[in-house]
Amino acid sequence: MGLGIIGWLVIGIVAGWLAEKVMGRSHGLITNLIVGVLGALIGGFIAQNLLGTPVGGFNLVTLIVAFGGACLLLFLLGLVKRRA
Repeated sequence: MGLGIIGWLVIGIVAGWLAEKVMGRSHGLITNLIVGVLGALIGGFIAQNLLGTPVGGFNLVTLIVAFGGACLLLFLLGLVKRRA
């Protein structure tokens, strides 16, 4: 079962907020949502294509994958920002 739009929003906000706290950043709600949703896409891509584990649904595994992808996204953005 896939996530509906509400599920994407909830997972995105929570994953973005957690990544913000762990990575020592300070963003607003909308930025957390964007980071979390993009993180879910990145994390899902990595989980499915590199680890061979499909992730979906509204559960803890999806949140962990989204959180990991969001942290990776913030890390990479930090590297780019430092170079510029």
